Amino acid sequence: MNPTTYPRPVLLLVSAPSGAGKTTLCQQLLAAESANLRYSVSCTTRPPRKGETDGEDYFFLSRTQFEQEIAAGAFLEYAEVYGNYYGTRISFLHETLNQGGSVLMDVDVQGADIIRKALLASDGDPVLRRALVDVFIHPPSLQALRQRLESRGKDDPQVIERRMRNAEIEMVAADQYQYQFVNGDLTTAFETFRAIYTASRHRTASV
Repeated sequence: MNPTTYPRPVLLLVSAPSGAGKTTLCQQLLAAESANLRYSVSCTTRPPRKGETDGEDYFFLSRTQFEQEIAAGAFLEYAEVYGNYYGTRISFLHETLNQGGSVLMDVDVQGADIIRKALLASDGDPVLRRALVDVFIHPPSLQALRQRLESRGKDDPQVIERRMRNAEIEMVAADQYQYQFVNGDLTTAFETFRAIYTASRHRTASV
């Protein structure tokens, strides 16, 4: 083992039901590990919103450009949402990892499954496969999740019911992840999250 190769960069996929506190935990980890961890910058065909910067918030592409990159196999994953494409460039991930930086990707269960299958396939990208670490964040319970969603006051009852149904489905998939933990107490959850990230950067490269 060459000790100069550690700590090594990771591709950190994070999933959770809506309302489980994923965004807060990711923001905390990005702030605490700002020297070596950056948020994945996606490509999109939607127009920039006020205050958004190309290359920082998103890489803004025309639909023609995006579809040309799809045909060229440029994306690790992509999807069309409400008429606009969103996707993650493989080149962005390679560039960041090769510079020694880690990347955090906030993805849903379906997106994580697509990425996992693509990287673990026999012809999957070996650099990204070695870097892959995936984490699922649970709410304390479904009842607690419902209370969080209702207390936010952002969604009408129909939306909350849909989020609850989705949460039950997503939580069944948690065992597909390398790590999972419960976000009950935010301080404890963040300590666990950061410990997973730190330990992952010191994994043996062959694991």
